Amino acid sequence: MDKKNTYLNEREKVYTPLLAIEEASRCLLCHDAPCSKACPAETDPAKFIRSLRFRNMKGAAETIRENNVLGGICARVCPTSKYCEEACSRCGIDQPIQIGRIQRFLTEYEKVVGMKVLESVEAVKAKVAIIGSGPSGLSAAASLACDGYKVTVFEQKEELGGWLSYGIPPERLPKSVINDEIQYIKDLGVTFKTNCKVGKDISIDDLKKEGFKAILIAVGMQKSKMVHMKGMELKGVLKGTEYLSEVKATEGNIDVGEHVVVIGGGDVAIDCAVTAKLLGCEDVKIVYRRTLDKMPADVEEIKHAQSLNIPIYTGFKPQAIKGRNGKVKKFKGAGMFDDSVLELVADRVIFAIGQEPDNIKNIVNVKLNDKKVIRTSNYRTNIEGIFAAGDIIEGDKTVVYAVKQGKEAAKEIINYFNEIQNRKGDQ
Repeated sequence: MDKKNTYLNEREKVYTPLLAIEEASRCLLCHDAPCSKACPAETDPAKFIRSLRFRNMKGAAETIRENNVLGGICARVCPTSKYCEEACSRCGIDQPIQIGRIQRFLTEYEKVVGMKVLESVEAVKAKVAIIGSGPSGLSAAASLACDGYKVTVFEQKEELGGWLSYGIPPERLPKSVINDEIQYIKDLGVTFKTNCKVGKDISIDDLKKEGFKAILIAVGMQKSKMVHMKGMELKGVLKGTEYLSEVKATEGNIDVGEHVVVIGGGDVAIDCAVTAKLLGCEDVKIVYRRTLDKMPADVEEIKHAQSLNIPIYTGFKPQAIKGRNGKVKKFKGAGMFDDSVLELVADRVIFAIGQEPDNIKNIVNVKLNDKKVIRTSNYRTNIEGIFAAGDIIEGDKTVVYAVKQGKEAAKEIINYFNEIQNRKGDQ
């Protein structure tokens, strides 16, 4: 298999039924189920593992989908070593149950046998608009649709899924999985409008005139942060999010360069480095300003990068980028803990040092905090009827956490409508 196909094809094979049941049989059937308590999306690993252990695959798949409409996606990209698997009681014996791989097997089983756990209901309740089709928006849309609300999701780009579609490499998250789970949500009765940017193509006032009684802002943060230093204008200096988006859009048909340096320590940085390596660049390096144990990226993804012989230089911050004839030639870093200097040959320097939101005020004049994300109380903004969830508010910036917030925001929107109904009843 050539390197481009390695990038395009999923990294790990799905468990066979025998291997999945064998892994489930290692479960200690804990009474307090610490793994389930550790899942932000309340997917309830203990319950679906127990069902699988006793050969009830249908019941196991139902448990996942009833709690997490993006169960197949989370099975692949959730940092399980940080959540359910870290909490697994077997950690003190040998190694945790491979919960993510079991969940992946069960969601694939669900698809193969044609199960339909969630069914659409008649949309007889109020109209709700959701701005953004990332995981929090999708999760909220599904929850509201299942409760009978008329939900429309507005997405500014051509493809649905937000960072799922435009950022995470297919070797971690295949496009077919994203499409299947979005189709699942469409089948629940949710309407999607793409190439429609709220604040530009349509306004909040327009949405209200169209009869939307509640609006959820779930636009995420896909704009790369950048630093200001010498050499940033050179050809070959790239933004991590834009780099990953271009690679996905072209299915890997880009010039990745011969010497790539990635700046950052999060999942986006790891994805950039692994992507460059899989697409044929032999010399890929990661530079991170703190120590290895402080890297926010998923531990398993860091190990995967290291398995591809991608070195990680820690304790250095960017100082300058040197060039010749307008092109990048070298990266220079300064030691964070001493007077060390790092110089690396480079023709591509990719900055993946975090994301920030576009100007939310272009959508609606809600209150922001000092990090320029939306200030909320129980997902409610300072404007009545307008809510926010996902990366655009404070919280853990993972897909599974966005799913959690989407579910909770949907409940809060339902509470809001109940409050309105109760006020009418009191009059």
